[in-house]
This record gives sequence, C-alpha cells and structure tokens, in this order.
Amino acid sequence: MSKGLDNAAFDVLFRTARTQNKWLPKPVTVDQLRRVYDLAKWGATSANCFPARIVFVHSQAEKDRLATMVMPGNVEKVATAGAVAIIGFDLKFYDQIPRLFPHAPEAREWFAHDEQLAFTTAFRNGTLQGAYLMLAARAVGLDCGPMSGFDQPAVDAAYFADTSIKSNFLCALGYGDSAGLFPRSPRPDFDEMCTIR
Repeated sequence: MSKGLDNAAFDVLFRTARTQNKWLPKPVTVDQLRRVYDLAKWGATSANCFPARIVFVHSQAEKDRLATMVMPGNVEKVATAGAVAIIGFDLKFYDQIPRLFPHAPEAREWFAHDEQLAFTTAFRNGTLQGAYLMLAARAVGLDCGPMSGFDQPAVDAAYFADTSIKSNFLCALGYGDSAGLFPRSPRPDFDEMCTIR
C-alpha cells in the first residue's frame, strides 16, 4: 500500500511543473532517457497491453530533421531540446499480449479480430503511457514540453514506416529556461468539473 508522497514531490510532478517552451543548452544523456523509460514502464495499461512505442530523438541531426515536420511555433522547441520523445502506439500491440499478460494469453483474441477495439485500446493506453513518461521525466529531474502541432503523416513516414505504429504526440525533454514560460494558466476547481454520485 502506498504511503503517499510529500509536498515537494507534488510540486515536482504537478503543482510547479510547467510546459516548457525554451531550453537551456544542457545535454540530456542516454542514461537519463533509459531511467525515464524504466520508471514509466510500470504504469498501468488495460490487460497490460503496453501499446506505446517511443522514439527518443536525441542527436542534433535527428532533432533538426524532426523540426522540419512541426508547426512553425514548435521548430525551436524541438531543435534546442535535449531530446524529443515521439510517443506512438502500435495498432498490433495485441501480438505481445501472450507474453505481457501470461495469466490470460487468450486476451490477444479480444483485439486481434476487432479493428476498432484495437485502435481505441491502443490510442487510449498509449496516451496514458505518454503521460506516465512525462511524470517519469519530471521525477528524474527533467522538464517537459509536450506538443501536438506536427505533421503526423510525415513523422509516421520518417520514424514508423512499414510498421503498425502511429504517432500520437511529441514531448520535448531537457532543462527548461524559465524565460520562455507563459504566465500560469488557471485550472478549474473541483466543483466545476467533477461530480460525486
């Protein structure tokens, strides 16, 4: 049973965490990217289906290449980040279910013959895994700059060609420069957005 985290952890993960728009020229190491994944992989997915597929764009040449596939406002964010995670989802995730969900390997068949269910499951759980990745990145001391302004067909052709993987969103990783932050936007209160029945 979880003992819960302290206020400092709440701040790092949520309350003072910000979407970064500008990056300090400080490198992100491959070891850090591995640490991020090794934390994020423990997040729950339905039937442990694990549809997320991640490309960590790390070299400057690849960041520059990816920057040609994003909206103008995201070019500098991509090119100057320490790394950029392309969070994708595999539409044939179910082929891994017998290994990943060994107590019910027949769960593969829930999805293998239902294209719409497979898509919905892959997209939902892959998005969830992208959020886990962001929390893991913050937990190991990195900042995040998630973005959806990119040319999805171009990214899929460049990074997921001849696969069953589709891109979902991008998340720049690194050390944020506070000079690029927008004023903090408001968040709705509980009673505006939630009901208890």
